[in-house]
Amino acid sequence: MQSLIPVVLSGGSGTRLWPLSREKYPKQLLPLVNEHSLLQATVQRTDGLENLNLKNPVIVSNEEYRFVIAEQMRLIQRQCTILLEPTGRNTAPALTLAALAALEDEADTDPILLVMPSDHVIADTATFHNAVHKGMQLAIGGAIVTFGIKPDAPETGYGYIQSGQIFENEGAYTIDRFIEKPDRMTAQNYLDAGSYFWNCGLFILRASVWLSSIDACRPDILTACRAAWDKGSVDGDFRRVDKALFEQCPSDSIDYAVMEHLTTSKNNQLPPGVVIPLSTEWSDVGAWDALWKILPKDDAGNATQGDVIIHDCNNTLAISDNRLVTCIGIDNMVIIETPDAILVAHRNKTQEVKQIVDSLKQNNRSESHLHRKVYRPWGWYDCVDTGERFQVKRIVVKPGAALSLQMHRHRTEHWIVVRGTAKVTCNDTTYLVPENESTFIPLGTRHRLENPGCVPLEMIEIQSGSYLGEDDIVRFEDVYGRDKH
Repeated sequence: MQSLIPVVLSGGSGTRLWPLSREKYPKQLLPLVNEHSLLQATVQRTDGLENLNLKNPVIVSNEEYRFVIAEQMRLIQRQCTILLEPTGRNTAPALTLAALAALEDEADTDPILLVMPSDHVIADTATFHNAVHKGMQLAIGGAIVTFGIKPDAPETGYGYIQSGQIFENEGAYTIDRFIEKPDRMTAQNYLDAGSYFWNCGLFILRASVWLSSIDACRPDILTACRAAWDKGSVDGDFRRVDKALFEQCPSDSIDYAVMEHLTTSKNNQLPPGVVIPLSTEWSDVGAWDALWKILPKDDAGNATQGDVIIHDCNNTLAISDNRLVTCIGIDNMVIIETPDAILVAHRNKTQEVKQIVDSLKQNNRSESHLHRKVYRPWGWYDCVDTGERFQVKRIVVKPGAALSLQMHRHRTEHWIVVRGTAKVTCNDTTYLVPENESTFIPLGTRHRLENPGCVPLEMIEIQSGSYLGEDDIVRFEDVYGRDKH
């Protein structure tokens, strides 16, 4: 039976959802709509497709997110292949790597790939499943199928697909053209015409069909990806491609590289391009205003998350990540609170958040890319206070996990165990530190922290020294394969 492999593209940074979404922990990893992250929800969206011989998903991800993705898949009990890009090269190379992986794993079947962005919201799973069933039959026949969202407003923030003639059966159409984001009057004309759909970046196609198509349209991308794949390796839960070879790959999107060559206005020997309408509430959650539109609201149109009190407000989005947020007498506003940054903006200006992020980067502000709470493969730490020559962190280490064997050139550390038992290596000595006890790590000492217990190890770390940056770490050994420096 023909197999179906979900391919989840998870490389974006989501800068317009700052300060919750940041470069090192982007929006697809956040629980913006419910208790699951957008990535988890994307994978779970395929539940119920088992009658299509559903296989484990392939997640194509930036190197930075690998451990968080692995942990999120563990929490929802999903086995998957995590394919790591050493550098971002857009969606066409990402899909090419996924197709090479799928054909290697399912060499006898030439699997169908269901390609999904990791950060979209689709409200009606049943409608989505029906469209996938229809698309799979067309993909088996050799078509490259995309899904178009039936628009309900003259949206200027999305690209559009103009449909053509009925393709083989009712409910699928040839693609006349792809259109960039239009102005409002043009978008209204598209809405009135009824033959235009929002381009949502969902695809279904054979792995071999994608490789032959990218070869015909962008052979340079296929050549670079195949070379990087052939020199790749398996690293625990992850598949890696050769970094130097992949960095030579051109950057291009699926639409530009292949899809725009499949329109009926062009005469070529490529497989047919087909669009299937998808009539469901959908969002790419591209900005705070988009999130406000899809969240539940009170009678005054206010959407809130976290510890928020609203009084005499209308059509406002307020999210508290840490502290109490109170709003009085405001309309059409966005207030996003995190431990180290607060955003206040008019809902009509949320697309301009990217300019704030650009300014933070230009000024080398860490808030552009890091949260105060930073996740690591062994657990996480939260920088709760900092000042001249000192820094205080709360550290949580997962049961059985261990930090790298490391040394600092510029700081000492004092560890206080709050919960659990710490196993400490200090030069050639290893010892246990129980709850309510402490230990001292002198400057220049090789040291390691481990959690030998079955409950999370919670600690307070006090750093003191002339330089307290995270790059003052020299690693000698690391079970997670991270760089030595």
